[in-house]
Amino acid sequence: MPLSGWLTRGCDSAGRCRDMAAPLVTTPRAFVLDRQARSITRNWRIAIAALIVIGAVAIVGIIVQQFPDTRGLYETQDLSATFLPPLSDGHLLGTDNLGRDLLWRIIAGLGVSLIVGVSVAVLSVLIGLIVGIFAGYFGRAADGVSSVAIDVTWAFPAILLAIIFAGWLGPGLLTVALALAMTGWASFARVVRGEVLTLREREYVAAARLLGVSRVRVSVRHLLPSLYPVTSVMAVFFVSTSIIGEAGLSFLGLGAQAPTPSLGVILAEGRDYLNVSWWPVVIAGATLVIVVLALNTVSDGLRDRLDPRGRVRA
Repeated sequence: MPLSGWLTRGCDSAGRCRDMAAPLVTTPRAFVLDRQARSITRNWRIAIAALIVIGAVAIVGIIVQQFPDTRGLYETQDLSATFLPPLSDGHLLGTDNLGRDLLWRIIAGLGVSLIVGVSVAVLSVLIGLIVGIFAGYFGRAADGVSSVAIDVTWAFPAILLAIIFAGWLGPGLLTVALALAMTGWASFARVVRGEVLTLREREYVAAARLLGVSRVRVSVRHLLPSLYPVTSVMAVFFVSTSIIGEAGLSFLGLGAQAPTPSLGVILAEGRDYLNVSWWPVVIAGATLVIVVLALNTVSDGLRDRLDPRGRVRA
């Protein structure tokens, strides 16, 4: 790190004075802050790049499912071209057991997984915000009732709720979304409750209460905007966890059903042919890992951008 200098004036015992150059050394604290700032900027740029790539692939995956001609890209079966390896002629990632192009099935399945993930995140955030604000700001009785609801919800794993909804609605993406949302909101509500317990002690909230503003209006006008950073970060994180949950439930047969493409369905279909073709399972699994890591990168970058002081303190 280059050092800059500053001039100072010194005098000897005979009264002769001269200019002396003294190095200006950056303090350790300033150096750490500068390095943290550069790290935050770098992470934010990486997060933006990851979000653009995921968004582009998701848009393509959603579009190809809307038109009969494009659905043929991943639904068309060719029994004369089954189990083609990657980099085959006309099939970049090969084909599956029915001769369907694996690349387009991965893209379409990624679109399905992201739709489910976003839907679950939206439902979880909405329910979690309502319950969390109600618990943290509307008194001890409301806190007690909300805490009981959260504890009861945590007692039911997502797989159990998925089985219940599958028996009621039948297996499908709606079953997965409801099962994941009915368990995911509880963890978000606990985080929101903790934030609200801190925010309600702020001066502007106390001033609003002294002016006679109702609790509902204070919640909407003052608490919700202050909860935007934690809401945004956790929403992106919920998308990644919901994608994993959807893939797991679809793998077990409770989620997306064939011929609907999904990463979990591709994993389940390829499981029975591992001794013949390993690439559908490996490619679908690698895609799932990459997407989750990319979304976690977006979540980290969003956290750094919205609350850089928390990153510096860490």
